[in-house]
Amino acid sequence: MLDALYQMLDPVAFTVGPFSVRWYGIAYVLGFLGAGALMYLTARRWKLRFSEEALLTVALCVIVGVVLGGRLGYVLFYGNGYYFQHPLEILAFNQGGMSFHGGLLGALAGGIPAALITRIPYLTLADLASIGTPIGLFFGRCANFVNGELWGAVTDAPWGVVFGGAAGPLPRHPSQLYEALLEGLVLFVVLYLLSRKVPPRPRRTLFGLFLVLYGSFRFLVEFVRQPDAQLGYLWGGWLTMGQLLSVPLIVAGVVVLTYAWRKRLPEQGLVE
Repeated sequence: MLDALYQMLDPVAFTVGPFSVRWYGIAYVLGFLGAGALMYLTARRWKLRFSEEALLTVALCVIVGVVLGGRLGYVLFYGNGYYFQHPLEILAFNQGGMSFHGGLLGALAGGIPAALITRIPYLTLADLASIGTPIGLFFGRCANFVNGELWGAVTDAPWGVVFGGAAGPLPRHPSQLYEALLEGLVLFVVLYLLSRKVPPRPRRTLFGLFLVLYGSFRFLVEFVRQPDAQLGYLWGGWLTMGQLLSVPLIVAGVVVLTYAWRKRLPEQGLVE
């Protein structure tokens, strides 16, 4: 225990008067800004019709979808019935509780009006968003580590971290950083390098690959991540809710990739 690493970071970045700005909020801002900038630059490299106005429209629709979907996803997938008994707390965003899988569904739903308004094909937007999303995942998981939440299982590994509080006094896997590395950095590098090809790869390729890789990385990390206390392990004491929700992503990604490779349709929305 003398050699254990202790997480003693302050989740509050700075305070101005009565207002406190948390690292988690900053992570959301950096994630959206980084993803938006990368989408815009990639679209220009692909020679797509993607103006600054279109970018703002897409960003607004997706942000609303991510926030609402992430919250509702947490309520439905991880609430374990609590929010049905306390419905007013569904809107208590300050108490935390967001689900990536719900946020992904919300983003996909938000992409529908964004595609209709900007007249940029939906699946092209999905490919572009897939490149930028890992940026938000990286910052988000780093913020989870700073907050001392979503920690891993107890470990005797030399890099185990003591989070204290509800996590107890024993070192645990810093699963937030594992996810930041895999779902954030590795996923970003793979998709970004593939997006460099001009003309771009067949439509749906990047979106399908995102689903497969994210689902696989999340499924693997869940083996060393402590399940949510209100749910515990499912189905025989080994499967987590995160793994259960990731399986459909992997299956859907394989289907999308298979279709993309067979049809080899070009991206739509090229500058005429």
